[in-house]
Amino acid sequence: MNENRRGFMGKAFGAVAAVGGVASLYAMKKSWDPLPSVKAAGFTTLDMTVYKEDELVVEKWRGKPIFVLKKTAEMVAKQTDADKERDIVVNGSHYMVAIGLCTHLGCIPAYRKDRQDFLCACHGGEYDFSGVVTKAPPPRALDVPPFKIDGNKLVLGEIGPEYQAMKDNQVTL
Repeated sequence: MNENRRGFMGKAFGAVAAVGGVASLYAMKKSWDPLPSVKAAGFTTLDMTVYKEDELVVEKWRGKPIFVLKKTAEMVAKQTDADKERDIVVNGSHYMVAIGLCTHLGCIPAYRKDRQDFLCACHGGEYDFSGVVTKAPPPRALDVPPFKIDGNKLVLGEIGPEYQAMKDNQVTL
């Protein structure tokens, strides 16, 4: 009789230990997964139909400021071919979309609407309305965030063919 009781107790303890081990592994895996808020922060969808010409709008993506500037026909006509490579074209409208951090030391440049350029007040660096450096010390143009065009929308954080082409042509990092 003691043999049966001892065998039952051993099997019961083994079952409880196995369930506890599986629950512990599940809890560890859940703690390693990113939170839903972190997953959601990876992508930001912008409706490009709401932006007005020559009006800078600052959006937020992954905690960084994103500059969105819809260009006027005059701006597009003034651009060089190199500047046009930086444009994001959605339904015939040209946009400058860039991470709003100076590539010199990470300050946030200010848009000067009257001059249609950006001035970084930290060290006097200037960018044109396409985000290209016009006055040093910034070492390169404003960075373009990864994007994908989806109809009238721009999905930041997802790499689409247009962004890949910019990257292949070394327009952005």
